[in-house]
Amino acid sequence: MAGLEGVDNGGDENLTMVESREWVMVAYAARGIPTSDHLKLRTTKLSLDADSIPKDHVAVELLWVSVDPYLRGRMSGQDEGLYFSQFALDEVITTCGIGRVIRSKSSRFSKGDLVSTSFFPFSEYCIIEATSLQVVDQTAGIEISTYLSALGVPGFAAWVAIEVIGNPKSGSNVFISAAAGGVGMFAGQLAKFKGCRVVGSTGTDEKVKLLKEEFGYDDAFNYNKETDFDAALSKYFPNGIDLYLDNVGGKMLEAVLNHVNARARIAVSGMISQYNQVWTEREGVRNLLNIVGKEVRIEGYLMGSHMDRFDDFTKAMVTYTKEGKLRSKHKIYYGIESFIESLGSIFSSSNIGKVVIQVKP
Repeated sequence: MAGLEGVDNGGDENLTMVESREWVMVAYAARGIPTSDHLKLRTTKLSLDADSIPKDHVAVELLWVSVDPYLRGRMSGQDEGLYFSQFALDEVITTCGIGRVIRSKSSRFSKGDLVSTSFFPFSEYCIIEATSLQVVDQTAGIEISTYLSALGVPGFAAWVAIEVIGNPKSGSNVFISAAAGGVGMFAGQLAKFKGCRVVGSTGTDEKVKLLKEEFGYDDAFNYNKETDFDAALSKYFPNGIDLYLDNVGGKMLEAVLNHVNARARIAVSGMISQYNQVWTEREGVRNLLNIVGKEVRIEGYLMGSHMDRFDDFTKAMVTYTKEGKLRSKHKIYYGIESFIESLGSIFSSSNIGKVVIQVKP
């Protein structure tokens, strides 16, 4: 646990120095899941006296961190034009997080404010520019972790896929892969709110049950059991697929293209089945000609391109959350040291829902 120097138990104004642990990229991982050979937890000291904090900056204690598949793409050492640039070696990595302001030199924030950003240094303490932060409303009656799930990147990704790119009509047939993950669990519910028939794929029987009983999916299947994806989609979509939210790519995308209806839409949020391979080893899709014959529209998307709709998203998701209509699951890891384990979990069937780390209580 990080130590504080020059501070009593209530500590603030006397606080001058903190010992802070932080995650650093020390080597790239071209293949497989990153390990301690690639990521190191190092300890540094950070000065928090007034002279060490520039104007319009704040000192923040990290409380919660979001663990998302896109982080893997920044650890390969291969700039493929996807998502963001590679993490720099021997520097602190960044991720979506929520922290508490412990000292401020900004008129926008006061000590004790909860703040969030998509680019938090993965460090127990940091000094960060105030303009990069947003306030987390502590009076809204919403759990803090929800701001990293339903009201965070996964929720926004789901909302954009269903409301903006897909925009299915009532009665449409919607298929969602990785349906019990951070994006899928919300996307299925949003499609159901629009009156669609929704089917999801996931990796365990437990998750199949969860999708149907808690998230309101009409049906779901375990892709580790029903391994003939063409047969599975014929079974669950006898009338074809109108909208597919792709979170996995590879063989599932290929199978979907054999079952899409005319003018179907495919929103591509990610392709997690391909992230741990170099691009020359990834699975190709052999039936792309179906896009022409069926006039299918495939659209990949990034959250930054849809920030003009963020207020609409927030308003809708806050309403659904407060009304109890939107359900979610979190897999919570504890302590900054749990990052490697939590990152590995999102590439297996071991977690359910959104993976987050509670860094500090």
